[in-house]
Amino acid sequence: MTDAIVRDSNGTPLNDGDSVTLIKDLKVKGTSETIKRGTLVKNIRLSGNPGEIECNTKQVKGLVLKTEFLKKA
Repeated sequence: MTDAIVRDSNGTPLNDGDSVTLIKDLKVKGTSETIKRGTLVKNIRLSGNPGEIECNTKQVKGLVLKTEFLKKA
């Protein structure tokens, strides 16, 4: 893990276990699913990359999201 601070689209620092909300509809590669804007994602995990987080949603498990499409809930 690096010491880089992971931030959401508004610049708010994110930590393991936080909840975030999507600010844009996102198509999931490899599936026909679209995760809608406003979807609440709970219990995120920080990855080694400060621009990405790992999470699970009701539709897709093991999802990696870019932090530029998230805001802290």
